[in-house]
Amino acid sequence: MRLNGVPRSRMTVTPVEEFLKKPPVGFSVELLGSGYRVHSDAEKSLVLIDDFDSCMGKIVFQNSLGRKVKMQNLWEYTSMRESLLSKRIYLLVCACEEICSASNKKAASEVRVLQQYVVSIDGNDPFIRWQMVKGLDWTISSVAGESYRVDVDLTEPLESWAEKNIHVLSDKPIKTVWTDASFTLKYYSDALFDFPHWFGFSKRKFKLRMT
Repeated sequence: MRLNGVPRSRMTVTPVEEFLKKPPVGFSVELLGSGYRVHSDAEKSLVLIDDFDSCMGKIVFQNSLGRKVKMQNLWEYTSMRESLLSKRIYLLVCACEEICSASNKKAASEVRVLQQYVVSIDGNDPFIRWQMVKGLDWTISSVAGESYRVDVDLTEPLESWAEKNIHVLSDKPIKTVWTDASFTLKYYSDALFDFPHWFGFSKRKFKLRMT
């Protein structure tokens, strides 16, 4: 059974095992000796998943650009922007349980991975598209002609999904923490004196919502 966000057309949340067993339309899975290779239709899907290890072996998404996408000129940025606003975007995230130390409450909390999911969002959905355009325009206008980095964060809709599907994650009340719930766009300008970038002032972040 596929586990879907609300509304269905905007976001889906699918366990990795299920994704490999029943890949969505446009995907195919090749079984290898050391794991799996996943093929996708680059015309319809924008895959931003790094190679990773699972209990089933190493998983490789053949046509993936990776979680951190680097762009070095205006053509690459324009092409990436068009993909974000027209294709279904795929990302790997982890649902974790936060574990506090009983012996030392001041110590940093640890997390235990509960499940890995492939999350997809519809970049062509009017509401998602509007947020993406707004976030990207704000980033570009803020650092025009300079190098920049922008993180696109999906934590909020994943937390909302977890509240509705807590029974899937655990049979007991837990505090769910999402890791790797974002992807990064990095643009490198050829400007000689790119001071904002050097001093870390060109880092931006915007959050996506599903409702």
